[in-house]
Amino acid sequence: MKVVDHLKNAKETLFSFEILPPLKGENIQNLFDHIDPLMEFKPPFIDVTYHREEFVYKKRENGLLEKRATKKRPGTVGICAAIKNRYEVDPVPHIICGGFTKEETENALIDLDFLGIDSILVLRGDPIKTEAQFTPEPGGHHYATDLLEQVIQMNHGQYLDDELLNATPTEFCIGVAGYPEKHFEAPNMKTDMKYLKRKVEMGAEYIVTQMFFDNQKYFDFVQKCRENGIHVPIIPGLKPITGRSQTKVLPRIFHIDLPEDLSDAIEKCKDNEAVKQVGVEWAVQQSRELIKYGVPSLHFYSMGKAEPVYQIAKQLF
Repeated sequence: MKVVDHLKNAKETLFSFEILPPLKGENIQNLFDHIDPLMEFKPPFIDVTYHREEFVYKKRENGLLEKRATKKRPGTVGICAAIKNRYEVDPVPHIICGGFTKEETENALIDLDFLGIDSILVLRGDPIKTEAQFTPEPGGHHYATDLLEQVIQMNHGQYLDDELLNATPTEFCIGVAGYPEKHFEAPNMKTDMKYLKRKVEMGAEYIVTQMFFDNQKYFDFVQKCRENGIHVPIIPGLKPITGRSQTKVLPRIFHIDLPEDLSDAIEKCKDNEAVKQVGVEWAVQQSRELIKYGVPSLHFYSMGKAEPVYQIAKQLF
């Protein structure tokens, strides 16, 4: 079932979460061990992130450095198939621009369609760590709107090979990202909202937000969307803080603010176990207010750590 159908059929706020593919060389059982306890809360869909290639430098015998591309977390399509088979839950793979040509994107979408996976989240993706800004793959997409357009064309039976006759249309339900605190590359919220509206007008059916820790920013974001004619479901993304270092890492990587009350509470903690409990309690308070507001689903960024999300969900669902 498509994400939007799950949302339409729900009588109350749903529970969903996002997982990271295992690192190359790890057993998929590690992933199942992460998902198993969270199935208690009956998630109708599980997001599966995609991580583009990174570059490493290997020293050769002649002393020169050789640049090699490597994917640390491969196998998103296979993981989606495994989740669908093991749990009978709808996986939602992330489809990104970075590291893919248009043909590779098309082939991945064909594989997903063959597997009966009918919901995807379309993203530009992050730049490589060694790059100052995002650089598209030669023959790939520069913007999420370009990638979105390719998926929409496939939904209309239009493939890259324009000589194909009577090609079968795909039926992907497409989600996109929203940023309650503005995408860091957008000059202002008005511009960011303009591009988000364009994605919805093109065919995006729902929005999942970047993590936030101040619910008012989500409420304001939803209001701005509605005022700008964006009426698709907007799913809030939540991330429980699990360690003191995240008070610096999360704002730097995701360009978000932490409320003073939260950062003050973390500063008083003696160790990371205490920090984790503060993070859980804060997320529970956020979640209760969001449920009261009537959000379609609470979507948790688990980041490979199921226990804090389990503690939160246990108090809510």
